[in-house]
Amino acid sequence: MTFAEFISPVEGKTEFEIEGITETSVVRYFQTLNSGEFEVTAALFTKDGVMHPPFESDILGTDAIAAYLKQEAKNIKTYPKAGIAETLENGNIQIQVTGKAQNSWCSVNILWLFILNQQSQILYTRIKLLASPQELLSLRREN
Repeated sequence: MTFAEFISPVEGKTEFEIEGITETSVVRYFQTLNSGEFEVTAALFTKDGVMHPPFESDILGTDAIAAYLKQEAKNIKTYPKAGIAETLENGNIQIQVTGKAQNSWCSVNILWLFILNQQSQILYTRIKLLASPQELLSLRREN
């Protein structure tokens, strides 16, 4: 099996591994997202790349993606676990990664779907919550 692994330069320990995935842009996506480098995360997308987060419409373009992440992903940590990659008929690469996302008040299972072009830039990513409706309702914050 193939593992993508990043070593934290400060602590010298593994930040995460994604079993089955070595695609640099996907691994960098999680690394930069977790470190709050949202401009760098957005730069992994093509200029007209699309991010489709849960409960949101498509976010189009690197500037809009960076702005969205700065507002919505500040306190989120991702824990990708395993993935599969396949080459599509048009030469693009589809990668599915499962894992967890966590913020200060909950943790939820996630499926990330990436479509990369032949230059390994992200064309599209969809973030899908893997939870039942009851689990999702229990995640609602009380005002």
